[in-house]
Amino acid sequence: MVIPKKGRRFGGNSSAQKAIMRNLAISLFENKKIKTTVPKARFLRSFVDKLITTAKKDNLAARRQCIKLLGNAGAVQKLFNEIAPGMYERSSGFTRTVKYKNRVGDGAELVIMELLIK
Repeated sequence: MVIPKKGRRFGGNSSAQKAIMRNLAISLFENKKIKTTVPKARFLRSFVDKLITTAKKDNLAARRQCIKLLGNAGAVQKLFNEIAPGMYERSSGFTRTVKYKNRVGDGAELVIMELLIK
């Protein structure tokens, strides 16, 4: 297994990290609320903010870019039709993280991450 030397990595390599972030973002867009660990939530916040900022442009190029990053047309459709229109007055800060509890197995801090939609 390749061990990364710089920065945080979730999973073994960069493709595994991208898959984890993609799956967390899709779950967040579909359910509007997820439970995850603190480091993953911090990393996911910037990923989701970039996606929502791109979706607020609401053109074909932005839609294709979001499909390229997420790989799920259903989640992109929900992002463009439901989530982005509720965020037009916001320039940033599209998510909220609330401390939840520690995980039983390994004691990792869990947070609830939710979208701030009107």
